[in-house]
Amino acid sequence: MHRRLATGLAASALALITVTATATAATAAPADKPQVLSNFTQTTASSYNAWAAARADQSSWASYGFDWSTDYCSDSPDNPLGFPFKMSCARHDFGYRNYKAAGTFSANKARLDSALYEDLKRVCAGYSGATKTACTSTAWTYYQAVKAFG
Repeated sequence: MHRRLATGLAASALALITVTATATAATAAPADKPQVLSNFTQTTASSYNAWAAARADQSSWASYGFDWSTDYCSDSPDNPLGFPFKMSCARHDFGYRNYKAAGTFSANKARLDSALYEDLKRVCAGYSGATKTACTSTAWTYYQAVKAFG
């Protein structure tokens, strides 16, 4: 009887370990998460567009466990002087939060800050004359702030 009980307990323990390992594997982020994160945080317009599309369809990316939270432009205005910087700041937050969680923030911070600046300059490209000058000056100020204090 003791042998049968011990065998039954061993089989139950093995089944529990198998279920736990399977559940852990099912909830683990895909192996390409670092590459996808990198693709979403480059300085190019195509990278911004890929991130924006993914942000609009976050459920399709749920298995990656990305942190999509944002406070937009933090303590700075999201739309300074009426310039729509809010989504550029959201992507910057996405990069900061996810690289910090991955433990590789310091290796990526300069690129994330440059990506913010490129995103802001693309916003400013839609203006002309003095308005464009004001926008690009504001973008430069935001970039310098995150570079120094971000």
